[in-house]
Amino acid sequence: MIEIQNYIVQENVTAFEAMKHIDSGARGIVFVCRGMKLCAVVTDGDIRRYILQGGDLSQPVIKIASLNPVYLTSENELQAADLMQQKSITAVPIVNSKKEIVDIRFWREVIQSKKEEKKCLDIPLVIMAGGKGTRLKPYTDILPKPLIPVGDKTITEHIMDRFAEYQCNHVTMIVNYKKDFIKAYFAENEIKRNITFLEEQDYLGTGGGLRLLSGLVEGTFFMSNCDILIEADYADILEYHKKSGNILTMICVKKRIEIPYGTVQLNEENQIVGLKEKPGFDYLINTGFYVIEPEFIECIPKDTFVHITDVIEKSIADGNRIGSYIIEDDAWMDMGQLDELEKMKEKMGII
Repeated sequence: MIEIQNYIVQENVTAFEAMKHIDSGARGIVFVCRGMKLCAVVTDGDIRRYILQGGDLSQPVIKIASLNPVYLTSENELQAADLMQQKSITAVPIVNSKKEIVDIRFWREVIQSKKEEKKCLDIPLVIMAGGKGTRLKPYTDILPKPLIPVGDKTITEHIMDRFAEYQCNHVTMIVNYKKDFIKAYFAENEIKRNITFLEEQDYLGTGGGLRLLSGLVEGTFFMSNCDILIEADYADILEYHKKSGNILTMICVKKRIEIPYGTVQLNEENQIVGLKEKPGFDYLINTGFYVIEPEFIECIPKDTFVHITDVIEKSIADGNRIGSYIIEDDAWMDMGQLDELEKMKEKMGII
């Protein structure tokens, strides 16, 4: 049971006190209230931007908070997951008729409860596991990237376990680098899994490797890189893909990049026409997780090294429907580099 007082501050507290409250709550957010009445919301990102702009942390937090917080009433709280996804937020308060907070819904718990409904999807999973993992050297000089341990399991086993929660137990793994090592590991593993291995003869990239599936899949399938974990509702992702009529749906995460300097805008004569102090930019990042229809495979040239992103761009140019499903930043874990591997372990509570 969430203790909602841990995520509430009064409107007269300072930005510094709110920052400490956010830190202790470990959710990146607090709601600003008058008593229990919802007035505003402030996130760790709001405070970080305020500090970068030279803001005074002794000022009341209400000065930097958003005065139009998103909320739901008890009557429509079941819409929390859809609302958070639509607004790209990680928490939504539930209020009564007096706009007093009576509960708070957080993205992680909402997604977990939806997963516990155990929807049976039973569609294939393809894991791209053929690369050399050069960004993870020197680990990958010894182990192939799919077998890098994250706690007591390999990264690939973590991926398969998440899909197994939705009864997606048939796995095709496309392998190349240290392929015999990978195959031997799963052959000798105590936990037996339904894995089919497709072997690249040459390095074909994420697009070219996928072409090996031609004629082997008859319906929609999931595809994941072997170095990511996604904490999301896979049933909702699949439903969105089907309703959208996409040939491919890319799962994307919203990232905000902040420039720690003041920027200058010039005209054609190199005259300054504007200044912007420490601006931020929002981007959608490809997570390396997709929902794909078999016809997309036929867009890929045979026996050719090609990135899946190049195939996607050509498919868009050919008029095919390519969509995106957006998840929150903290729902994506990537271990493609050594520092990211350590962050993944931390997120998973392993270190």
